[in-house]
Amino acid sequence: MSVAKIMTIAGSDSGGGAGIQADLKTIAALGGYGTSVITALTAQNTHTVTKIHEVPADMIKAQYEAIMDDIGASAIKIGMLSSAAIIKTIAELLKQQPAPHIVIDPVMVSKSGAQLLRDDAIEALVNELLPLCTLLTPNIPEVEKLVGSSVSTDEEIQNAALELKEKGVRASLIKGGHLNRTNIINTLYDGDNFHKFTTERLKNTYTHGTGCTLSSAIATYLGKNIPLAQAVEFGIQYVSEGMKHGYMVGGGANPLNHMHVLNR
Repeated sequence: MSVAKIMTIAGSDSGGGAGIQADLKTIAALGGYGTSVITALTAQNTHTVTKIHEVPADMIKAQYEAIMDDIGASAIKIGMLSSAAIIKTIAELLKQQPAPHIVIDPVMVSKSGAQLLRDDAIEALVNELLPLCTLLTPNIPEVEKLVGSSVSTDEEIQNAALELKEKGVRASLIKGGHLNRTNIINTLYDGDNFHKFTTERLKNTYTHGTGCTLSSAIATYLGKNIPLAQAVEFGIQYVSEGMKHGYMVGGGANPLNHMHVLNR
């Protein structure tokens, strides 16, 4: 039986709610086969990140090549890349052994406020990696760092998407969860047209790993040859339902339920 093979390149979350763990749960729940390239180990829980250990670039390279030489990838999701050296390593690997779809979640700060991407790595991210992606999925603080200006209105969101295109980004999904609005509006720019996806703002704490989960869900749908706008719509729906059925496992920002599609 053929299956969409989805690679996640990201950091490990010892708390299980984000990063590699969230990605693999999402890929499995949506019927894909997940593989992983771990870029960093983090010691974290629902409250905080206490320690980060980067994986050496040669080990990252070995993981990627081992997967691509045998299994391959229908799509790749990229999350936490903490240093310029790691970003450059990933960019070279993507050029040498590419995949049809590459979704990048530019993880810069954790839900608890820990910095996950060094300031000197942002330039490498923009120059080396963003031009290779099918879709970039920044939240508001991340897009502000990438374009260097405040983003809060619909016009500013659209201008930011256009500026990202000038930097080589083919398509972007700017997530509106950080804006003070009644509902959450996520804006997709597919390179030609804008699409808006509105969802209810849920008043619960099941928010840990939502960005990782959304990007890996979209990558899985793209790996199944679902068109971009529909893949984004399905991914947003998956995350929203997961938040409605989340797990109370700790005392901080708790994880959404990645397996809600199976449990029900």
